[in-house]
Amino acid sequence: MTAKKELRRVYGLAIVLLVVGALSYAAFPAKTPEQPPRIMLKNIAGKVLFDHKTHTSVQGYGLSCLDCHHTDDEDETDPELCGEGGCHEPKSEDEDMLNRRDAFHLQCIGCHQEFEVSPLEEQCELCHVM
Repeated sequence: MTAKKELRRVYGLAIVLLVVGALSYAAFPAKTPEQPPRIMLKNIAGKVLFDHKTHTSVQGYGLSCLDCHHTDDEDETDPELCGEGGCHEPKSEDEDMLNRRDAFHLQCIGCHQEFEVSPLEEQCELCHVM
């Protein structure tokens, strides 16, 4: 066999493997987790990285989703995300509705104070990163 035929065979095999790889990647995409493992909350006081696993796992705080993702409908099993629900808007027409910043602070800081786990009030830099 000549070097030219061997080179052609190698290129053909490379093309076949490339096509098989591309088809496999498209046919078996990575599954999106049911709940986001971590989210970045952006605000004027600095970004806050929130780790769901720490808050929901038994080794962490052991909270259920509805402990934080509450709704007016008590039977709701799939509540909307805070950013998508439209409830805690920066300027709400409902005077009794907390804005998103105050809702997060009451929820997060209040829970951390109740269970005496860090970060506590006046330790803003432990959550808020510039």
